Amino acid sequence: MCLDIDDTLIDCTAAIRRTLYALTGRGDLWPLWDVITEEHVALVVAGELDYDVMHHRRTECFLAELGIVVEPVQVGAFEARRREILARSWRLFDDVLPCLEWLRAAGLQIAAVTNASGVHQRRKIAELGLSPFFDHVAIAGELGVAKPDPAMFRSVCLALQCAPGQAVHVGDKLDTDAIGARDAGLGAVWLDRDGTGQVGERAPAGVYTLSGLGELPELLVSEYATVGVPAQRATGTPAARVRGGVF
Repeated sequence: MCLDIDDTLIDCTAAIRRTLYALTGRGDLWPLWDVITEEHVALVVAGELDYDVMHHRRTECFLAELGIVVEPVQVGAFEARRREILARSWRLFDDVLPCLEWLRAAGLQIAAVTNASGVHQRRKIAELGLSPFFDHVAIAGELGVAKPDPAMFRSVCLALQCAPGQAVHVGDKLDTDAIGARDAGLGAVWLDRDGTGQVGERAPAGVYTLSGLGELPELLVSEYATVGVPAQRATGTPAARVRGGVF
């Protein structure tokens, strides 16, 4: 079972909104920040920037878009303050722990698959109590490859010693997560928490859509024959002993 992190398990958008408001007193800046972030992450994925440089340049660009031109030391101070506030703002969605506990009880291997920087993302995972649930953590900033590149998904399958068809990936981004996973040969699930698929963007063939992680166990039980059941832990492990015939 492969899971995206930001806006799948962790309410990243809400945390960033709170942080930007605390820094600027404005509540309308999330769309601008999101666009600038996507542009700069693309440069990281292309190998043109590393994550530390990206963070500085993203903040510099964001401030410039607001008409604020500052010296590098001031950009650094803003970025440091942003990270400090953001670190206190992370929250899990309410459906995350019940879902992870169910997957564990079912004896499934669980991997985190995220397009982020290593130190930053591992700290978030640890501080929010997610680390014990993961058998493997795949981070773009450490691997030098990112979703939707099939190599990212296949590296996870290799680490878990399963074929792509035996794995399912769940994420909030239709293109990056769901379609990327489908094209790499994995079962693909789009987590559409905001209901985007009901009013606009629709999942193509081969992609399942869920509105919350509470729906994931039923999907795995009812559709695993076509989606593919994730690789299970060896018989005799604590998780395997409590499966209780779920599948």
